[in-house]
Amino acid sequence: MVNIQDLFDDAKCYTTIRDMRWPDGVACPHCSSASVIKDGRDDTEPHRQRYQCRGCGRRFDDLTDTIFAGHHQPLRTWIACLYLMGLNLSGLQIAQELEVNKDDARAMIRQLREGIIARRPPVALEGEVECDEVYVVAGHKGHPEAVKKKAGPPAAGA
Repeated sequence: MVNIQDLFDDAKCYTTIRDMRWPDGVACPHCSSASVIKDGRDDTEPHRQRYQCRGCGRRFDDLTDTIFAGHHQPLRTWIACLYLMGLNLSGLQIAQELEVNKDDARAMIRQLREGIIARRPPVALEGEVECDEVYVVAGHKGHPEAVKKKAGPPAAGA
């Protein structure tokens, strides 16, 4: 059996995150300064680059202030989860494919969905908007007779 996580390369995952996060070069997530120097690698994830900001002096890494930060699952697991979500697999199926606890898989899916929604640009309508008449029968699933019976006979003098 092939483990899907083995198909994802750690180095490529981190390179992709860097390219998507900082298309114009690394910038400090705390003060937005572009005056940043590399400051070694993470002890547990050797492809995770650390940086130090010359503007504010704070340290950060590739995942600081992202939905991937502060979790025990490696980045390739998160990327695999995102891929499997795109295939429309259930949370239980994703947990089985990633060989993680179902509660961990559900938490990862929730966080990824929230992150996607947070990055979605707001919808702005412009120009002329048209709307046709709408007939809504609430709670009677398309049975207008039930609405008439419930209302009873018209009141006298109305």
